Amino acid sequence: MAEPHPETSATVEHAAGGEAHAEPSFYGVTAPMFIALAMLFVIALMLWKKVPAAIGAALDKKIALIRDQLAEAEALRKEAEGIKSEYEAKAKAAGKESKAMLERAKHEAEAILVKARADAEALVERRGRMAEEKIAAEERAAVDQLRATAADAARQAAAKLITERLDDKADKALVDQAIGGLGK
Repeated sequence: MAEPHPETSATVEHAAGGEAHAEPSFYGVTAPMFIALAMLFVIALMLWKKVPAAIGAALDKKIALIRDQLAEAEALRKEAEGIKSEYEAKAKAAGKESKAMLERAKHEAEAILVKARADAEALVERRGRMAEEKIAAEERAAVDQLRATAADAARQAAAKLITERLDDKADKALVDQAIGGLGK
């Protein structure tokens, strides 16, 4: 190791013989005593100005505020639980109501379906009867028209035959015979 420079190194000389060296004091009050007296003065001042009571009062106010907040939080929690249970009950009731509505709707749909089937069957039956009646009426009209046409054709044929086969002489004999048959 290198030797330190003599300008930068300082030496402390101790008294040779072990004598104690005196602590500084101010009218007999040493530094530790001065600190103790200052602390006693501060504590006495704090007691005189009622600082502990003020601190206690402030702490009491803070405790009361915290208690009020806790009470309010508890009330809010109870209210929230009440609202929650109310909404759970409403949800349960709504679930039951929706099931009941679904059942009613199913029953109504079944009733409507049964009625629609019955109405459709009645309509088909009514239309079938109407069609049969219409067909029967058309048949009767066709038969009547055929008879009328046949009667007209027979009359025309009879008139033609009578005109061709009967003359005045045969006509007179036929009339006389008919008159003679009336008297009997």
